[in-house]
Amino acid sequence: MMRNNSSSNSPKTGKYSQNERKGPPGIRNRQHAMMMAGDKPRNFKQTMVNLGQYMKEFRVQIIIVILFAVLSTTASIVGPKILGKATTTLFEGIIAKLNGTGSIDFKYISLIILGTIGLYAISMLFAYIQGWIMAKVSTTVSYNFRRDISQKINRLPLKYFDNTTQGEVLSRLTNDVDTVNQTLSQSLSQIITSVVTVIGVLTMMFTINWIMTLASLVIIPLSIIFIGFIVKKSQKYFKEQQDQLGHVNGHVEEMYGGHVVVKAFNGEEKSIQKFNIHNNALYNVAWKSQFLSGLMMPIMRFISNLGYVAVVILGGWLAGTGAVSVGDIQAFIQYVRSFTQPMSQLANISNVLQQTAAAAERVFEFLGEEEEIPDNPNPTPLPEVKGNVEFQNVHFGYKPDKIVIKNFSAKAQPGQKVAIVGPTGAGKTTMVKLLMRFYELNDGAILIENHNITDFTRRDLRSIFGMVLQDTWLYNGTILENIQYGKPDASYEEVIEAAQAAHVDHFVHTLPGGYNMMLNEETTNISQGQKQLLTIARAILANPKILILDEATSSVDTRTEILIQKAMDKLMENRTSFVIAHRLSTIRDADLILVMREGDIVEQGTHKELLQKGGFYAEIYNSQFEHVPLLATRE
Repeated sequence: MMRNNSSSNSPKTGKYSQNERKGPPGIRNRQHAMMMAGDKPRNFKQTMVNLGQYMKEFRVQIIIVILFAVLSTTASIVGPKILGKATTTLFEGIIAKLNGTGSIDFKYISLIILGTIGLYAISMLFAYIQGWIMAKVSTTVSYNFRRDISQKINRLPLKYFDNTTQGEVLSRLTNDVDTVNQTLSQSLSQIITSVVTVIGVLTMMFTINWIMTLASLVIIPLSIIFIGFIVKKSQKYFKEQQDQLGHVNGHVEEMYGGHVVVKAFNGEEKSIQKFNIHNNALYNVAWKSQFLSGLMMPIMRFISNLGYVAVVILGGWLAGTGAVSVGDIQAFIQYVRSFTQPMSQLANISNVLQQTAAAAERVFEFLGEEEEIPDNPNPTPLPEVKGNVEFQNVHFGYKPDKIVIKNFSAKAQPGQKVAIVGPTGAGKTTMVKLLMRFYELNDGAILIENHNITDFTRRDLRSIFGMVLQDTWLYNGTILENIQYGKPDASYEEVIEAAQAAHVDHFVHTLPGGYNMMLNEETTNISQGQKQLLTIARAILANPKILILDEATSSVDTRTEILIQKAMDKLMENRTSFVIAHRLSTIRDADLILVMREGDIVEQGTHKELLQKGGFYAEIYNSQFEHVPLLATRE
């Protein structure tokens, strides 16, 4: 049995309260929708605000990082000006020595060099400390993102997963979170350092000579114009790149998971064609984004060189007039290089920030998805469950305008075996999903022990049920662990007893490793029938109050079906059971048979009573044994 213990009233996680979980404006759209080239750019500002809010708990660390970045950068900025004094002293000493009026003051120069080395050492130490702190912050933020995404998955309604591929969700958990992590660990410190460097260097340049400083600032307007143009063009492609990467991942994951089916139906060519479509779309937006971002550094380098040439020419003229010293020119040239380098870094980081914004917004969009309706804040304690279940005028549709269950009413007494039958698409499995509260009703009510199921927490409600589905679910673990999933604290003896009751024990001993045999990720190392038997053993071990069987014996041979039916009959003793079956031979002994057709109960009664009526049930039953197909109008 697979129990779902998720609950919407789980403790608040991450940085979102219950009201905040729907997400801020602008990030609620379905993320799997493909962005076209003509769409508007990302909401960069709002995403950065959201990321800032998410990182509130790290504000002290970030302040420390900023402080150390300022100290580290300041120490490195002061260096060139101090070295300029050494250059001036050396130049003047050489001139004085040539003129015979003095000598070179090597002691003073040595002190300056030692002081400069000390400053650079302090700068390196502070840079190391800030890098260590940011590494800690970035990995913690990534950890929190993954934790919140994982917990969010358990709070999302099933309808979300009906419309979203697994690859889309995995892409947010891996690619997008990694992108944010890399930016925080590397680019954030670089941004702080670059900004401090620009401000500090600019200040030092003004202290040397304001004329040369203004001349060097001519490059800033040019840089802003080119950066703004490129960012505007490239931003939408970074968004599309993240989206298309999710599509590629989703397709690969889907094809790998179903590779046996793909090969069985010769679907390789079609799969490759679909992959090529996604891959080409990713290629088209990726090269555009990378090409545009790649233009920034060459353009910035060209503009920087223009400013460098202007400063050298102007500095030579000012030195000739005696307005500045030789050491000042040497220091100023260093500052110009120090000024243009962080400007280029900021230009390059702007591309990284775009990718980060695209990745972060995808994460926030997922965290902002509409969740399950919260549990009752004052839930009813779970009463003693005897097995009274009642459907009262139930209406439901997967879409509000398309109702598939219409005015469904039925009542199951304690210990009854209730069979639900009908053609494919009649709504049989949907009723079970509503009973487990996987979906919410449009109208009507479902009662257990005369309490509306919405009065209980989902955790309590689902703890009542044991479920064996037509589609088996087993995970990558040992056979023992998979059976024990129904009751994690079960002893080894209890597991063996359940396995024997489900006729699992006899085939397990034929497998390598027995109960310790590892099932692979796709559980392809055992047969479909064996997988079904394991899920039945899991349900037996859980010993639930109410049992749900959805085509539980559909994947086993006739002999095994008989054995399982005996085990299930024993399991269903004194326990309300809902059995969904197409093979009517398995439910002839049911206490109540509900015959569904197009979302309505058209007949109900025992097997004998329904056959005597000669209605829809009799027609279905006879068609299975007389090979008479149903009329098209009846499907």
